[in-house]
Amino acid sequence: QVQLVESGGGLVQAGGSLRLSCAASERIINNYAMGWFRQAPGKEREFVAAITWSGSGLYYKDSVKGRFTISRANAKNTVYLQMNSLKPEDTAVYYCAAGSFGVVTSNYNYWGQGTQVTVSS
Repeated sequence: QVQLVESGGGLVQAGGSLRLSCAASERIINNYAMGWFRQAPGKEREFVAAITWSGSGLYYKDSVKGRFTISRANAKNTVYLQMNSLKPEDTAVYYCAAGSFGVVTSNYNYWGQGTQVTVSS
């Protein structure tokens, strides 16, 4: 089974930055698209960003465009989410996923355990 492990979450003030990392146990980033999702308490898990296997295709949720950047380092089996200009509404548990390039959870086959991001006002 493929294992995905997120790290880099934490508590920041509004306007601050965090860089999330997702490390895979296998060389799946060379074969799968990768995505980031987030889930706030009491809400459904929502799409944040995705990147194709080659890295040439990118897609972002409208509310994070210009603030978040998804990237991947396939040689290290790792995908990143750089988050700048954070807002309180970005507060959620962030999950990375591997699968087919898309914007819904059913596009993805493998999921990490999540990392908490909290943005204070």
